[in-house]
Amino acid sequence: MGRIRGKNTKPEIEVRRKLHAMGYRFRLHRKDLPGRPDITLPKHKTVIFVHGCFWHGHEGCKANRIPKTNEAFWQAKIDRNRARDAENRVALETLGWKVVVIWECEVRSAELAVLSRTR
Repeated sequence: MGRIRGKNTKPEIEVRRKLHAMGYRFRLHRKDLPGRPDITLPKHKTVIFVHGCFWHGHEGCKANRIPKTNEAFWQAKIDRNRARDAENRVALETLGWKVVVIWECEVRSAELAVLSRTR
């Protein structure tokens, strides 16, 4: 697990590339906001999280499978991630930020999803 990245993952870079091509300007991994959002659009008061389907437990996605070995550990880990995500979302919304979550499996259609969610 030491090789698993928390920042600058391939899906995140792809979303950033698409946003930039669409003319959006953004900040990355702001430490002053709860959850350190992957992408922050200050002009639109919007934050974007690019979640991995496995690590954040994307419901209905084929990548959301608990490994057969050490199932209790993995289930607890994913449950903690989901709880933390929910806490961060509430904290950000309380501060007046709009929160957008893009799942790893949605990255190909992120252009349409982000465009419709931020405006």
